[in-house]
Amino acid sequence: MKIIKKPWGSEEIISCNKIYVVKKLFMKKGHRCSLQFHRLKHETVFLITGMLKVYFGSNKDKLKKKVLKKNQSIILKPKTIHRMEALKDSIYLESSTPHLDDVVRLEDDYRRI
Repeated sequence: MKIIKKPWGSEEIISCNKIYVVKKLFMKKGHRCSLQFHRLKHETVFLITGMLKVYFGSNKDKLKKKVLKKNQSIILKPKTIHRMEALKDSIYLESSTPHLDDVVRLEDDYRRI
C-alpha cells in the first residue's frame, strides 16, 4: 500500500486497477482539501470516523453543504464541484473510477496548482 502525505493529512491507496480505486484518507480537524472537480472521475466517500462537512454542486458560488457522520456517505459524479472539510479528525474511504490524475483545482488553502 502506498501512503501519500497531504498538507491536510494523508491518503493511502488500498487498491488500484483498471476498474476502480479504493483509498483510505485521514483529514486533520480544521483542514480541508482543495475546491475541485473531476472531468471523468466518479467517486463515493464513506466516513469511518470523525465528522466531515462536504461542499458540493455545479456552481462554486452556490454550493450545497452536507455533514457526514460515522457510516454515512455521499456520491460525487463527474463535473460536481466539491470539497471536504474535517470538523473532527476524520478517516474516510473513497471508492472511485481509476482516473487518479483527473483533478481540476479551483481553490486551494495550501497554494497547490
